[in-house]
Amino acid sequence: MYTVLVIDDSPSMRRIIKDMINEIDEFEVISMAVDAFDAREKIKQYEPDIVTIDINMPKMNGVVFLRNLMRLHPMPAVVISGESVRGNDIFDDGAVGFIPKPEGGESMISFQKRIKETLLNLTFLLKRYTLKKPKALVSKTKNTNAVEYKIHPDEVIPSTPTRGSGYKLIAIGSSTGGVESLLKVFQNLPENLPPILISQHIPYGFSNSFAHRLNDNSNVNVQEAKDGMLLERGHAYLAPGNMHLTVVKNGLEYKTKLLDTKKVSQHKPSVDVLYRSVNNVIGSSAMAIIMTGMGDDGTIGMKDMFNNNVYTVAQNEISCVVFGMPAKAIKAGAVKDIVHLDDIAQYIIDYSMGKRR
Repeated sequence: MYTVLVIDDSPSMRRIIKDMINEIDEFEVISMAVDAFDAREKIKQYEPDIVTIDINMPKMNGVVFLRNLMRLHPMPAVVISGESVRGNDIFDDGAVGFIPKPEGGESMISFQKRIKETLLNLTFLLKRYTLKKPKALVSKTKNTNAVEYKIHPDEVIPSTPTRGSGYKLIAIGSSTGGVESLLKVFQNLPENLPPILISQHIPYGFSNSFAHRLNDNSNVNVQEAKDGMLLERGHAYLAPGNMHLTVVKNGLEYKTKLLDTKKVSQHKPSVDVLYRSVNNVIGSSAMAIIMTGMGDDGTIGMKDMFNNNVYTVAQNEISCVVFGMPAKAIKAGAVKDIVHLDDIAQYIIDYSMGKRR
């Protein structure tokens, strides 16, 4: 079952789209929003698998909202609009589908058929884009008072810290706002840095294109991580949107290992899993950075790292889009340095040269 947020300023059109989507067995409208600002709050509240967006909306038009969504919280989006002339443009803005609203006397049956065909054609992508939702969110008879069980990293990767391998590695965790923030950091990084591992909360399908975008805007060779990749200087490895990224030692070499297990700290990929792995394998010679994001993913792993003398850094409040994950890590006493986004690249360079510990 895939959950949908319908965004449209017309009450009648919201109701029509909702009823039509709810007729499709694989989909359920979990909520509706009247404009972009309402949608932003409901995306945070309900974490839908997919959103439908109208272009003509008050306060902020759908195109601007779509671009902001792809920048700050990438997720599958289908535009349902009367502006058919925008049909090609919206794919460049990040949409995965476009459905024109009925015009010229088109029947509602025909409109419903187009909605159904579009959404069903996207299921093969949604299987990769989405993390499985707890039953409380997807059941047609859901219990709204149900609480999702939060998986601790111990259930996926037990803590066995290494005191010091002498191997330099940078682990970065980020979420909401991380896409643009990571771009800003990587644009200022030089070649030949120690390997960088990144766990950014992002749906699978977007992660590969984001890795290419980072690569195109950086001197670092960035790629979406695959299982068993040899970690090399001057390279960065981004966790796929549906797998945990970890590191393993194989003889004298260090390689990526992807884990297809439960969500940890409510996420997959999880920053906690990445940090726990780095602490276990690399230990005190590593550097860990926690950046903008909602929630507390990364706090457990970073606290373990801090206690193991890993060099830990958090993005400061003023430069965060959402001061959630860094704030939680700071409050837990897991952070050595608190740094403005503009300075994170220099801190990485300094660490690589042995100037920061």
